[in-house]
Amino acid sequence: MRDRSPRFPVHLDRKHLPEPEWDYAGAKIGRYATESTPDFPMPQQAPEGAPNILLVLLDDVGFGWPSVNGGLVRMPTAERLAGNGLLYNQFHTTALCSPSRAALLTGRNHHTVATGVIQEMATGYPGYSGIIPKGTATFAELLKHAGYTSAWFGKNHNVPDNQTSPAGPFDNWPTHQGFDYFYGFIGGETDQFFPSLYRDTQPVEPPARPQDGYQLTRDLADECMGWIVKQKTIAPGRPFLAYFSPGAAHAPHQPPLDWRGRNEGRFDMGWDDYRRIVHQQQLDRDIIPAGTRLTERPEQIPSWDSQPAEHRRLFARQAENFADFLEHTDHEVGRVVEAIEQLGELDNTLVIYIIGDNGSSGEGSLIGTPNEVMSLNGRQPSIEEAMGFLDSWGLPGTSPHYAVGWAHAGDTPFQWTKQVASHFGGTRNSMIVSWPARIADVGTVRSQFHHVIDVTPTLLEIVGMTHPTEVNGYIQKPIEGTSFAYTFDAANADAPSRRTQQYFEMMGNRAMYADGWIASCRHGRLPWETAGTFSWDDDVWELYNLADDFSQAVDLAQQEPERLRALQDLFMAEAARYNVLPLDDRFAERLDVTLRPSHFAGRHRVTFHEGMIRLPEGSGPKLVSVPLTLTATVDIPDSGAEGVIFAVGGDAAGWSLFGWQGKARFHYNFFGIRRHDLLSPGTLQSGRHTIAVTITPQTARPGGPANVTMSIDGTPAGEVHLPEQIPQRCGTECMDVGMDCVSPVCDDYADQGLFPFTGTIHEVTFDFPQVTQPTGHERLELATRMD
Repeated sequence: MRDRSPRFPVHLDRKHLPEPEWDYAGAKIGRYATESTPDFPMPQQAPEGAPNILLVLLDDVGFGWPSVNGGLVRMPTAERLAGNGLLYNQFHTTALCSPSRAALLTGRNHHTVATGVIQEMATGYPGYSGIIPKGTATFAELLKHAGYTSAWFGKNHNVPDNQTSPAGPFDNWPTHQGFDYFYGFIGGETDQFFPSLYRDTQPVEPPARPQDGYQLTRDLADECMGWIVKQKTIAPGRPFLAYFSPGAAHAPHQPPLDWRGRNEGRFDMGWDDYRRIVHQQQLDRDIIPAGTRLTERPEQIPSWDSQPAEHRRLFARQAENFADFLEHTDHEVGRVVEAIEQLGELDNTLVIYIIGDNGSSGEGSLIGTPNEVMSLNGRQPSIEEAMGFLDSWGLPGTSPHYAVGWAHAGDTPFQWTKQVASHFGGTRNSMIVSWPARIADVGTVRSQFHHVIDVTPTLLEIVGMTHPTEVNGYIQKPIEGTSFAYTFDAANADAPSRRTQQYFEMMGNRAMYADGWIASCRHGRLPWETAGTFSWDDDVWELYNLADDFSQAVDLAQQEPERLRALQDLFMAEAARYNVLPLDDRFAERLDVTLRPSHFAGRHRVTFHEGMIRLPEGSGPKLVSVPLTLTATVDIPDSGAEGVIFAVGGDAAGWSLFGWQGKARFHYNFFGIRRHDLLSPGTLQSGRHTIAVTITPQTARPGGPANVTMSIDGTPAGEVHLPEQIPQRCGTECMDVGMDCVSPVCDDYADQGLFPFTGTIHEVTFDFPQVTQPTGHERLELATRMD
């Protein structure tokens, strides 16, 4: 009889996964069952004592916001976990969303896993295609073979932008990368009140509306807790891995309606005094070393005192709204932790709480924006436009982001913000590790220099798993991270870091760390400038001795030119080794969907039918800032017809054709700042009709003016002029035939749910003029020259 003991120790030594199929070697096969002995395949078992794992990753939270770091945003869950674990004050990310997440998932540098930028900006180079190689298996794929079950809740910014449609392929989705379950959204952000949700690979609508108390982070926590309880009820002896990555606190900053106003008046001191207050608290609590300097505010960021009193009201509201949002997020993390505790599992649960995938975001412009999607398209609001949203900031229908001054304050004591990989304002995030059964030296700070690529090797070490050479038939690239499990022991509290060097690069901002020194080069484009390219010859490198200068405050480039030169040379060697080249500093210009392969490329006619819903913009035909004619063939019943015939986008931006009060109506939502309507003069009588809408841009430059005309059954039915178009894309929503999924393009039907069309839609056809159109790369160059 075969030994029935757990086979996990044998499996741990294997270099090829999955292990061979069960061979039934212990079975005795006779003519009849009564003469036979079975040898049933054994389920994969984890080693005795293997911990549950809760991996939490917040979004766009700088070092200076959380109360656990001395900030003024109250985060009691983070404080509790740090009090019962370890706080890491020299943990680093890549300075941007997708890259940090890809590095976290795989244990490799972001360029190694083809994620040098966000998915929506992918280009056809080895370090930038957005397609994570099969030779870099995720921690979920590896731990699955160690007896774990795993699920992912929240943000996935690692599916290639052009592979998000129902046509797939799905091999880069979570459930094909080792995760057993996924519930969340695909992309860089989503509306917290009207999220673009998926369950595994299927789009689903939110279970409720904001007026019913719905908000995404709350929903994600409910789903995560429910999944954990189910796993421990059904298989109590099997460890789980729950990856909880809410979209918070990335814009849009949208706290639940019942959390609004909890921080009223707490940020009236402004961003400059905020930095001074928080810096002192960080020193007083030993979060940062004694003597750490508060870096200067860059001259490009205005002082708080220089702002008019009326504008300061808006800016204070922005910070209050953000704090409401972040505090609620920490509360929801706490609910998940409490659910684990109620199951009696918290003692042997490793909780890794990473507070931010990069520094605070400076993408909201110098004055903030009521619509971050607009800013990412390269169009910033005027102060008058922003002031118009003072009272509705953070409510449904807005997609707000705070001013750059607050982003800089949220990265106290460091320089710069998200995107700026050269400085710690872009890359330094705090991490908390709590594991009561293993970590005894609780409530202390660890200052070893580590990076997000170090998480995966840490997880492998704690379960005793060696990295395989082959997974699912693909030879694996070496893990590039270094485990930080050695820091769990009190004896190693002050041990030298086992990570001795690390490169950083993001859109031309670059740095090289080695043996306590870092060379830093901030490239020309500022974080709130979303378009344009800059000369590489104008770059200036700085040099910092981190042993004496925790915050990068004292530039030693002039005193140590040879050391600087050596680090610059080391950066270029690392850049060549890890697919960093070619350096590319373009931002909004790379959002153009035509830059990437598409099922719709080269098609001058595209026909959709009723039922085609939730087609993401990144995987569909380009429908903004291009000439096109939409032709819809519909049947109107005797009772008339209302509802959406076709829509692209949502309340952040987009356009829609729909039946309205018996007539055909075209609505263009320019980022909620301006709206344009075209209503047919006559009522649509019962019977079959052909409704055509033609959009004719007046310039090849994305975002320029355009004319829109409508005809019904070949008869002109009106026109409207658009002073500006949406330059690149409407945001994170979709294209729909027969309804408007997720959030409404037009406010007038916001209370109608999905507002389905009550007639019959035979087809919706798009014709794109067969004239010489700019190629994707030509459009990129045109966008680069945007005013």
